[in-house]
Amino acid sequence: MSAVVLRAGPFSALIERRLLVSSAVLTAAALVLAVAALCRGDSWDSPGEVLAGLAGYGDSVLVVREWRLPRVAAALVFGAALGAAGAVFQNITRNALGSPDVIGLDAGAYTGVLVAITLFGGTAAGLAAGSLAGGLLAAAAVYALSLRQGLSGVRLVVIGIAANAMLTAVNSWIILRADLDVAIAAVGWNSGSLNGLDWSEVRLPFLVIGALGLLLAVLSRAMHQVALGDEVGASSGVHLGRFRLLVVVAGVGLTAAVTSAAGPIVFVALAAPQIGRRIAGAPGVPPLPAALTGALLLVAADLAAQTVLAPVQLPVGVVTTAIGGTYLIWLLLKEVRQP
Repeated sequence: MSAVVLRAGPFSALIERRLLVSSAVLTAAALVLAVAALCRGDSWDSPGEVLAGLAGYGDSVLVVREWRLPRVAAALVFGAALGAAGAVFQNITRNALGSPDVIGLDAGAYTGVLVAITLFGGTAAGLAAGSLAGGLLAAAAVYALSLRQGLSGVRLVVIGIAANAMLTAVNSWIILRADLDVAIAAVGWNSGSLNGLDWSEVRLPFLVIGALGLLLAVLSRAMHQVALGDEVGASSGVHLGRFRLLVVVAGVGLTAAVTSAAGPIVFVALAAPQIGRRIAGAPGVPPLPAALTGALLLVAADLAAQTVLAPVQLPVGVVTTAIGGTYLIWLLLKEVRQP
């Protein structure tokens, strides 16, 4: 009955209209912040100078296109990827705490990257492969341990938190055993940073994120049905086992692609889906508002990271941790108060 109501009728039309309007507003806000971020350098440039540089005119072409644009594009794309990944796992677990950085997938992807750096030299393809392998292994372990008495979102989150703590300890051990120069680079990279990214470093992650984004777009209707309950999803023709496998691979892949290029950027995947869901007023955790909110949050956080202690540039992960820690405390208090 619920599925029929949501697919047809005035209430469904109202939800779809609000989803489209909120997505348009989030897109516009993210683009405005992106232009502001392009204006931020050693000094503030005017929007006119930036737009002229983007168009290939003026003296700021090199600065805007080659230095600032890769960083801003990475903030938009990586933020969207993290928001979508958070939506995937919060839908699967049906828990607001079910995000990659809470249940150990970020830590697993970082483990894979550390192994790739210490054993294979850390090429771009090696980092991407190591990050994906580490994230998938962590996801498989957490998922398998959560199935002992039937899949439970709460059990998966608790096991994921434990796995996250164990993998963090493993990562610290790997860093302590590594050569000094590798350890220094790994510790700094662990903060999550967009500083100094260029087109050669983001090209492969962008391609991976684009492909996985298309996969999630294809699966979005099935995700909406499953969000209403497994029974509704199965009755509407969704093959639950295959669906979960595909969305988990997509969610891990999105997280791994970001981690391989920028390090683990925490809390965006936790906060963006819930903020996007409230803005859109939609049932479940729709991926599109989550992705747009993630892009908005990461661009805003990176702009703050460049501005707060200017001319010193903070890693963006420091800012997202500060914002996300406050959000996590609020979320935990809200969960405790619920009957």
